Amino acid sequence: MCKIIQYVAILCGCFAGSLYSQTRTEKDLLGEKQIPNNAYYGVQTARALENFQISGMTTQFYPDYVKAFAIVKLAAARANADVGRLKKERLTAIEKACQAVIDGKYHDQFLVDLYQGGAGTSANMNVNEVLANIALELSGHKKGEYQYIEPHDDLNMGQSTNDVYPTAIKIALILHNDKLIKEADLLAKAFHKKGDEFKDVLKMGRTEGQDAVPMTLGQEFHAFANQLDAEIAALRKSEAFLCEQNMGATAIGTGITASPGYAEKVAVHLAKITGKPIVKSKDLIAATSSQQGFVIYSSALKSLAIALSKISSDLIFLASGPRAGIFEINLPALQPGSSIMPGKVNPVMPELMNEVCFKVIGNDLTVTLAAHSGLLQLNAFEPVEAIAMMESQGLFFKAIPLFRKNCIEGITPNEATLNHYMERSVGIVTALNPVLGYEKTTELAKEALETNKGILELIREKKLLTEDQIKKLLDPASLTGQK
Repeated sequence: MCKIIQYVAILCGCFAGSLYSQTRTEKDLLGEKQIPNNAYYGVQTARALENFQISGMTTQFYPDYVKAFAIVKLAAARANADVGRLKKERLTAIEKACQAVIDGKYHDQFLVDLYQGGAGTSANMNVNEVLANIALELSGHKKGEYQYIEPHDDLNMGQSTNDVYPTAIKIALILHNDKLIKEADLLAKAFHKKGDEFKDVLKMGRTEGQDAVPMTLGQEFHAFANQLDAEIAALRKSEAFLCEQNMGATAIGTGITASPGYAEKVAVHLAKITGKPIVKSKDLIAATSSQQGFVIYSSALKSLAIALSKISSDLIFLASGPRAGIFEINLPALQPGSSIMPGKVNPVMPELMNEVCFKVIGNDLTVTLAAHSGLLQLNAFEPVEAIAMMESQGLFFKAIPLFRKNCIEGITPNEATLNHYMERSVGIVTALNPVLGYEKTTELAKEALETNKGILELIREKKLLTEDQIKKLLDPASLTGQK
């Protein structure tokens, strides 16, 4: 019996020793905690992992977001070294750690859920701990040997979550804005290309769903493209509001714990690292509580969504049919459209784009609500603003190229249908107003509708115009302003 007890004790001791060898002990305000030895995060991240299991989406879900945090910490470390506060050897180690993350390494260690309380403190500490431990290892030390490089004292030197977190969000949005604009520009170019291709294809324009006046299909597609060009310009302009940041504000904007000159220098380093015109806000207290940059940029995303949604709905209408709709254009057939109706093909890509646009519009409302709900010197709801805007960027980044490749580039006109509408439309009667007067042309339009005759047919019957006059006044190409 004694031997059995002794054997069990030995096994338990081996197990405990094995368990202990796989973890390290870290402590914070609330006490000690065992951290896996292979983890680069520390005790505060571990607590966040316990507290905020919400969405399953973590910081690493958006690579540009992780890179943005590393960029902010790199700029801060260099600024602290410039003002003589951070030692050279620690700066070197931190620079290597930050650059590794910027290069795409260690991203699996940024594990805090995007939804979190504390105004982003958990995300900031996750970054501080990971970068500190990377720097330690690259310097020949062990993880957790914070006497050499410390998450708070070194990685968060002269900083607060309240300036780091919003700045990281802004940098992330700026980094991804370039990618989004590139895809949006390719889409606009695809519409312009179709506009050139369809420049001689005549059709009837419509207002309020009713026949209006002639135009070309090319004009219609160039108009789609020009709407997108305007939205791209708005995205570029809105980026300027993201370039104003509050690093050096620390807790509420007074700069407590930051060294003189640090705030100015960190802005310079951020601009140099990103290649963007990053500047320090004129009023750090105002910048720490204000959400203007996020509201304006989110609004630009919403505006793009509105334009894309309208264009998508217009394409769905123009392609409606094929027998009982207006069927002016063909969208590429991508898949069978019904589990019950044979032969049906749906406009799935414009529908997909609409779904994305609806979500982006909703995300803008989220930003609006979060932005106005901040209290006094801080807005605690920046995490959900970040989620909303980064999701909108990500959805657009994936959906826009699909929309372009699988829909826009393959659109063709149904010229026989377009010609039929031109010949039968009452809309061309508008061109007769200067010659016959509004009252007479209204009578012609009414008679055409009642007798199911064309306008040209009635004009000839009533000998209201000569053939030369008809040719001059009612030439559809002239009516579109292209001659």
